[in-house]
Order: sequence, then C-alpha cells, then structure tokens
Amino acid sequence: MIHTTNPADIARLPEAYRAFYHECIEFIAESQMFCDPISTLAYGTDASVYRLIPKIVIKVSCADEMSRIIRLAGSAGIAVTFRAAGTSLSGQAVTDSVLLVMSGGWGNCVISDNGDSITLGPAILGAEANAYLKPYDRKIGPDPASINHAMIGGIAANNASGMCCGTTDNSYKTVTDMKIIFHDGSLLDTSDPASRAAFLAGHRDLVATVENIRDEIAADSALSELIARKYKIKNTTGYGINSFIDHRDPIDIIKHLMIGSEGTLGFIADITFRTIVEHAHKASALIFFPDMAGACHGVMQLDRTVVSAAELMDRISLRAVEEKPGMPEYLKTLDEDVTALLVEVRGENHAELDGKVELLKQRLDGLPTVFPISFTDVKAEYEALWNIRKGLFPAVGNVRRIGTSVIIEDIAFPLERLSEATVELRRMMIKNGYGDAIIFGHALDGNLHFVLTPDFTKQAEVDQYDRFMQEVCSMVVETYGGALKAEHGTGRNMAPFVEMEWGATAYS
Repeated sequence: MIHTTNPADIARLPEAYRAFYHECIEFIAESQMFCDPISTLAYGTDASVYRLIPKIVIKVSCADEMSRIIRLAGSAGIAVTFRAAGTSLSGQAVTDSVLLVMSGGWGNCVISDNGDSITLGPAILGAEANAYLKPYDRKIGPDPASINHAMIGGIAANNASGMCCGTTDNSYKTVTDMKIIFHDGSLLDTSDPASRAAFLAGHRDLVATVENIRDEIAADSALSELIARKYKIKNTTGYGINSFIDHRDPIDIIKHLMIGSEGTLGFIADITFRTIVEHAHKASALIFFPDMAGACHGVMQLDRTVVSAAELMDRISLRAVEEKPGMPEYLKTLDEDVTALLVEVRGENHAELDGKVELLKQRLDGLPTVFPISFTDVKAEYEALWNIRKGLFPAVGNVRRIGTSVIIEDIAFPLERLSEATVELRRMMIKNGYGDAIIFGHALDGNLHFVLTPDFTKQAEVDQYDRFMQEVCSMVVETYGGALKAEHGTGRNMAPFVEMEWGATAYS
C-alpha cells in the first residue's frame, strides 16, 4: 500500500513546519514524508530510554534530496536530526522536530588499493562492510557490539568503537576522506582538491573560526595538554577537539570534527576508511579471578602487543547469562565475588599465536586465578565463549521488571587506576540501591559499561537515578580524570555534563 498523507495531519503542524512540508513536497515524493500520529510515534524512539515524537519524518534517498532539505530547514530555523539504523543508546536518533531517515539509497561501496581502503555510503551496515572486505583479509577498524545492525553513518557520527579497536583503529583514527553536506546545503568532498578549494573560498568565516580555535588551543599549553591526555583513553564526551591539536589544515580539522559530532555539524554522505588486517588465527580464554580487583590487576598487565581484546565481566553479569542455552555449566558454581576476563589473541600464523599465549601467561604469572588459564583456537569453542559476553546486555533486558527501562552507560578510566575505580563504582552502586546492576566492559581500554533497570514512571526512581549519576560523574571526572562517555556518544545522557568533564575553557 502506498502511503498518502491525511491533510488534517498537515493542518495540525505548527505554521513553520507546515510551510516546510509544502516546500519539501515539491521535490520529495509524498510516500517518503510522514506526519501522521502512528508513523511519528513509531519513529519517536531509538535504542535509548528517550521518546521524542518528531513533527515530520522524511525518508531521504540521495545526497541531492538531503542537501535541499537541509537548506530549506536552515532557512526556516527548523532543527533536523539524522537517523541511520537507530541503534543509538544515548538518544542521538530522536527529535521533536524533523527526523531525516536514510532510505532507499546510500549503499555505495568501493574497495581500493587491494582492500587497504574502502569508501562506504552511510546506510551500509558495519557487518556488510566487513563482508565486502573478507576476501582481502581486511576489516574496518570500528567494531561496536551493534555492528550487525548499526550503519556506517551512525558508527562514524558517534565515533562508535568496541572490543578490539581501542583508540587506535576507531573511525577518528582510520578515516581518510568523506563527503559532508553542511547547514547551507553545500557539499564538501575532502578527497577532491577542487571541492576543497571551493569550500575554503565559499566558507571563509567558518574556516577562519576553525583556524582561530586551532591557534587559541595551540597557544594554551595547559589546554593542549588536557586534550592530549584525555584522548589517551576512549572519549566521546562532546566534540572531538583533539582534531585541533592533531591537524593543522582546516579541512582536515573539519573532517575529523565530523567524527563523533552526532549529526550536529553536518551530514556524512559517504566516508572512506583505511582498513586493518583481519587475522585468520585466533585463540580465546575465559580467565576467572577471585574478585574484581584481581581481574583489574590482571588486565593492567596486558596491552595490545599481547591481546586484541580483554573483556571484563563481574559475577552479576555472569549470573545473568548462566541459565541461557549453550552456557557452560561451571558458571553456576562460581563464588559471589568471582570476576571473569575474556581475552583474545591473534596472529598471522600459529607460531605467532602460540607466542602471544605464552607471553600472556607470563604477564599474569603470580596472579591468583580460580582455574588454570586455558586457551582454545577452535572456532566453535571460542565463539561460545564470546557468546557469553555478547549475551550480557540482551539478558538484562529480558529479565527486568515489566515497565522498567534499560540504561547502559559507559565510562573510561586511565588504565593504571582501573582497579580502584571499578571497586569504587561497585560500592557506589550498592550505596545508591543498584546492587544488582552489572558491570562489564572493554577493560583493555579502561572502558566500563554498567546496566541499570530503573522504573522512570516513579518519581522516586527518577530522583534515585539522578543522585547516582551525579555521584558517578563527579567520581569519574574529579577523582580519576576519566571520560563520562567512552564509546556510545555524548547523546542526551551526558550533554548536561560536558562542561563538568572538560572545564570552562575547553567547553567554551
């Protein structure tokens, strides 16, 4: 059935939106535009806890349509929000204004340099990109847990990372070029010298502002040092202002600022990544430590010269999945304080793999473990181990009380302080009534997730959550110098706390 718009729905729009709708209908098919209560309600949520009902939803199929829509919205003072797959955990893909949904296009894929480079449309799934690169034994750097569902546009716009990419292979570090549509509808192709020159000539004020910020930061040694230090760990709080110290050319600064900007600076119409090697030889081990501190001390002995990933899972996390089909029976026998570390090593051949396994055992020698460390390089076996980790977040969602929300937050600490910070986070949870919340995360990067299931229909639980998050933010920033958002993007969750993390100078 072809969608048609009820005139009464258009008539209910505020005047500016009504005029905007009629301007868009001149070049956008009616079947691509929605302002009826059913459709707008359906697009009122993403994977976060927020609900905002858009006034108009437009399915946009090409760059020309996107450019014209953005230009019209800018002229009318109407805010637009871009939506790819809608897997955002922090509320980036919802709006009460105009929602622009990628649809029916944006799926271009060009592989260059024998797989060393890949250019992707924003609607390509992360897993699709890796499937295209598989024959070359390559993959894209960012590896969010949602890679089977998240689209490239969202992955780049949120600088989403994951278990293996760390701070060296994320979108920021592996982007080489992109096409960007700005608020005035103009398009910049950073790979095209003519497009770069035209942008510099046509956007002199914007370019001058970027250069002034760059020079102001360079002249402030304390600010430059702060920025460099805070990006040694995963950090997606606010804009990627490391762009101003990592690059001199204003186009390169703008290109890198787009990563993690969550659609607030422009629309990424396509992006080119430098790819990374996908090793054929892998082995994994699930290592159990007597307690959280022991597991954190274990991961503090490791780095990416030894392991590709090290995932921390507390006892409550393991309990959440121990009854699921395919889970090892011994999970049910573990003591209350046991904490697991799931590690993966990779190599170009078996000799390199075996060498890394032995090196890991040497690094952990002397630290008490519940069982002897045992690796497997059998694909079915190590995939079963990783299914434990991948099942954590869905498992919590499945067992929560009816009517509750699922909130997954992510923070990061300097690795040398991970043990004490994690123990303090658990104490803080118990103190604030979240003793059953789980802690897990990408421990190799000092990146922790914690999952809560509050009932936000009750004011008391809203207040409880507020008190808890205020304490967490203070602890992360003031005590440990960490990051309030490590990989999920700032979103609506942490927008009020950006200045707390960065301070007044950087924030301004």
